[in-house]
Amino acid sequence: MAMEAAIVATMPAFKHIKRITFTPPFLLKLPKLQRFHSLACLSPNLTQEDPQQQRLEQEQQNQLTNNNTTSKSSSSTSYFPKRGQTVELVCESLAFKGKGVCKVAETGFVVMCDRALPGERFIGRVTRRKGSYAEVTKVETITPHWDLVDAPCEYAPYCGGCKTQNLSYESQLRAKEQQVRELTIHVGNFSDKVPEFCSIMKPIVPCDIQFHYRNKMEFSFGSKKWLPKELLGEKQVGNEKYALGLHAPGFFDKVLNVDKCLLQSEPANMVLAAIQDCWRDSQFDLTPYDVHFHTGFLKHLMLRTGRNVETGLLELMVNFVTSSYKPELLKPLVEKISAIPEVVSIMNNVNTSVGNTSVGEEEYTLYGKSTITEMLRGLTFQISANSFFQTNTRQAEVLYKLIEDCAGLRGDGSQIVLDLFCGTGTIGLTLARRAKHVYGYEVVPQAISDAHRNAKLNRISNATFVQVILQKCIYSCRPLWIIPNRPGMHMKLIKFLLKLKAPRIVYVSCNPATCARDLDYLCHGVKEKNIEGCYKLKSLQPVDMFPHTPHIECICLLELSEPCS
Repeated sequence: MAMEAAIVATMPAFKHIKRITFTPPFLLKLPKLQRFHSLACLSPNLTQEDPQQQRLEQEQQNQLTNNNTTSKSSSSTSYFPKRGQTVELVCESLAFKGKGVCKVAETGFVVMCDRALPGERFIGRVTRRKGSYAEVTKVETITPHWDLVDAPCEYAPYCGGCKTQNLSYESQLRAKEQQVRELTIHVGNFSDKVPEFCSIMKPIVPCDIQFHYRNKMEFSFGSKKWLPKELLGEKQVGNEKYALGLHAPGFFDKVLNVDKCLLQSEPANMVLAAIQDCWRDSQFDLTPYDVHFHTGFLKHLMLRTGRNVETGLLELMVNFVTSSYKPELLKPLVEKISAIPEVVSIMNNVNTSVGNTSVGEEEYTLYGKSTITEMLRGLTFQISANSFFQTNTRQAEVLYKLIEDCAGLRGDGSQIVLDLFCGTGTIGLTLARRAKHVYGYEVVPQAISDAHRNAKLNRISNATFVQVILQKCIYSCRPLWIIPNRPGMHMKLIKFLLKLKAPRIVYVSCNPATCARDLDYLCHGVKEKNIEGCYKLKSLQPVDMFPHTPHIECICLLELSEPCS
C-alpha cells in the first residue's frame, strides 16, 4: 500500500493515460528473444541458449516463414519485400529500443523501422531481411504520426539520443508502459486474463523534468564531421572537418557536431560552448583523434554535474580524455573554462589504447579537486571521473524510494540485504539505515573502492562491499532480501536464486526484455533444463528515467510461493 500511495502521489498529471492492449504483431510471430535481435546491450552470455532450444526456435521460425509464404502466394504483391525495395508503411506501435513496428499497407507484412512513430504513414526502403520480418529505413513521410509536437532540439532529426522528442510526453509514457506490458505477457508468460494481473502491472511513473536532467554527458572529438544529406555538397577543408559532439547513428568514425545539448545542465552547456569556441584554433595545435590512423590528441570530453553539499549549488567536473599526457596543450582550454564559476574540477584521463573507451590508464588533476559531490536519499556521494552514478539524480530519488518501499524492510535492524552487482553501492547504502547489514558484490574494483568511500563518508558501518565474481562468494550467505541490479541474469545465477529461496527478491532492471525473461525463469522455471520456478510476481513498476529516449527502468517484487525441489 505504501508503494501504491507513492505512485499515485507521483502521477497526478497523468491520470488520463489509458492502457493500450494492442499486441505488436512481431511479438506474436517471432520466437522468444530472437525477436529482440536489435538489443545491442545484451551480452552473448545473457542470450545464449542450449543447442536443442536453438534448433527448436529455428524450426519454429522456418515454419512461420513457410506458412507466411503459402498464405500470401496468391497475392499480386510480394509478401516478402526484397532488399532495396520501397514500400508504403504504417507504424502501429513502438518496440523495445524505440523502433517502430510497421505494416506494409497492401499485405500486412511486419517490418521494423528506426524513427518511425505510431500513426505515421511513410515510404520505407528495405535494408535487411531477417527470418519472417524485415528492417527498413524511412525515405519520406506521407502523413505524420499521432501526438506530434515540435522537437525543441535542432539536432533531434539526426542525433541518436532523443528519438522521440517530436512525440508528446504523454504518448511516450503510453508507449513505454505498453512495451513493458507486452514483454511481460509474451516473453514472461504472465497471463493478462487473470484478475490479479491489473494489480501486478503498475502505471509507469513519469519524470517531472523532461529536459536538463542528465548529470553526465560524454562527447567525442572526431576528425570526420557528419553532415546531413542536404549539406553533403559543401566543401570542408582543414579543421572545418573536425567535430566535437555525438557519434552519428551507425557511424563509429563520424561525429555530429553539437554546440548545445538540452539533456545536460546549463553550466555544462556553457563549458561545451566555450570549448567549441576555441579548440579548432590552429594556434593551440589541438587535433582530434583519428580512429582509422590512430593519430591525434583529443578523444573525449566528459561533463559531470553535481551539487555542493553545503550550498546546494551546482558544481561541474570537466574530464578531457586524451591519447597522451601533454598538459601544456590543454592549458588554453583549462584557463578558459576554469573561469566559469560552476567548474570546480578539471581532469585528464590518458587512454593510450586504440579503443573508444573514455576510461584512462592514468588520471591527472589539471584544476581544482578530483571529485564532485551529489546528494541522493539524504546521503552524500563523491563522484570521480570514472565512477558510476545514476545519470538522472532527481528521478533516482523517485526510483530508490520505490525500491525501498518494495523491499518492505521492517526497520528493526533484523534483516539482511544482499545487493548483487552493487556498483558504487548507492542502492545498498540507501537501504542500510533500515537493515541489519548490507552486503554488496561487484566485479569492478573502482566501483568497490567508491562504495567503501561513500559508506565511510556517510558514517555507515553496517555495509560490506566485496570485489568478487558473484558465484564464487555468495553460497555461504542466506540473506532475507536480494536486490539484483543488472540488465539481465545468467542462468547460473537464476539456479542459485532458486536454490537460495530468499523469501523476497526485488529485481531492478534497465532492460525490460531480459527482465521479462528472468521473471519467467524465476516464476515458471525452465522446462528444457528441468528447473522449477518457485516465486510469484507481486508487482512490476515501470519508471521513466530518461524522457525522449527508449530506455525504461523496472522494479519487480517477487515473493517465495512454493518450495523449490
